[in-house]
Amino acid sequence: MRQQVDITQTGGVEYNTKIIVIIVVFLILMLPAPVSMDTTEFRKRGKEMVDYIADYFEQLDKRQVYPDVEPGYLRPLIPDCPPQDPETFEDVLKDVERIIMPGITHWHSPYFFAYFPTASSFPALLADILSGGIGCVGFSWAASPACTELETVMLDWLGKMINLPEEFLAGKDSEGGGVIQGSASEATLVMLLAARTKTIRRVQSENPELTEAHIMSKLVAYASDQAHSSVEKAGLIGGVKIKNIPSDDKFSVRGSALNKVLHEDRAAGLIPFFFCATLGTTPCCSFDRLLELGPICNKENIWMHVDAAYAGSAFICPEFRHLLNGVEFADSFNFNPHKWLLVNFDCSAMWVKKRLDLTNAFKLDPLYLQHSHQESGLVTDYRHWQIPLGRRFRSLKMWFVFRMYGVKGLQEYVRKHVKLSHEFENLVLQDKRFEICAEVTLGLVCFRLKGSNELNEALLKSINDARKIHLVPCHLREKFVLRFAICSRTVESVHIQFAWKHISKLTTELLKAQDKQQP
Repeated sequence: MRQQVDITQTGGVEYNTKIIVIIVVFLILMLPAPVSMDTTEFRKRGKEMVDYIADYFEQLDKRQVYPDVEPGYLRPLIPDCPPQDPETFEDVLKDVERIIMPGITHWHSPYFFAYFPTASSFPALLADILSGGIGCVGFSWAASPACTELETVMLDWLGKMINLPEEFLAGKDSEGGGVIQGSASEATLVMLLAARTKTIRRVQSENPELTEAHIMSKLVAYASDQAHSSVEKAGLIGGVKIKNIPSDDKFSVRGSALNKVLHEDRAAGLIPFFFCATLGTTPCCSFDRLLELGPICNKENIWMHVDAAYAGSAFICPEFRHLLNGVEFADSFNFNPHKWLLVNFDCSAMWVKKRLDLTNAFKLDPLYLQHSHQESGLVTDYRHWQIPLGRRFRSLKMWFVFRMYGVKGLQEYVRKHVKLSHEFENLVLQDKRFEICAEVTLGLVCFRLKGSNELNEALLKSINDARKIHLVPCHLREKFVLRFAICSRTVESVHIQFAWKHISKLTTELLKAQDKQQP
């Protein structure tokens, strides 16, 4: 009897367990299946995303160029934690419009005239999709041969487009070559570090008793007082002194100014080793005098790096190529196709005359990164040309854009922007209330109201508060100046005319309000 009871109880437990399992399985089956985007789903959603981006560009002139949000606006719109269960693509895309777009400054709007242009084109966007899809990490030739070799060829193409001296091109037997960096800031830092290493080794070979620390304490680098802040930042990271060379009345550094500072510093026991010349400064697009500066740097054994981040794109046009004269004296040169050459960010082109001066500063070769072709002399491993190890297949963007626009198409694009900048300059000159503050050479106009800095600060505030157009300022010889940069791929004369009428109207209102406040 005791045994019968146990069997019955056991059978009941087994029966109940089966029921529970069935219920659990049923409940699991009732749950929504995890979203896994297979190729079929990707095709569908990819087309929807392309449509969304195309619509964005078509309607961009109707969006407010500058966002009307306060710091911290986004956090309350998003849950504190990520979702436990998958959400749909439709929900995500809806939230792009609801959450993301209200906080976007629309850099590609035809009413965006701030900073400098950031390039964008449909061929470049398509190339970026392909780059992301391939997903290679091209730190060495073996890691993806096409990624390395196309970059080498594209930098040669681009160098030839701006008529860069042969020594900077990779070619077949050259000592130089080009590489894509993430930004001009990276390029300046990389070249400063390369120059630092080269100088330390040279000084130690001449004076073996000197320690690296002692030499480092004596090193000094130079740049224009109009140079980008990234040069100063490179000095901070590189642990060396940076000195600004005074610019002339056209905001250009001259040879005499550099010579004066070099003489003083050598007399003080310092070791000048690096000079960053700027072609197209950020404040006002001025140009340092390479033909004067280059021979001095060569004579004094100073590495001359040329930063043409914005202006470099214009050198594809023969009429602007003279601005690059003197680059033959440089050790390295850099500009950003991702600013003005329709190749979207990030794509900063950098060339060096002697690549061993660069790679000797960065070369480390652990076994796991080595490959059988690296000593052949026929391949480039770009991990030795940069600070990061990994790199994306960025040269695809250049290849697509150069082929689908052609050199003539790119030249027309640059010339159109320059023409529009002169159109705006002429509008300013016709209004006696304003003054032009620097020579208009390319696509930037620096202007201000005749009057105090405070008056111009108030004008800029009223312009940006209205959110019809967007501008940023600079200081030129202690003057607060408004910068008007031609930026958008889609900007036309009608947008320039609108911008000026808007500025003129706000100026009239500002001056009337000021007159009322005066006793």
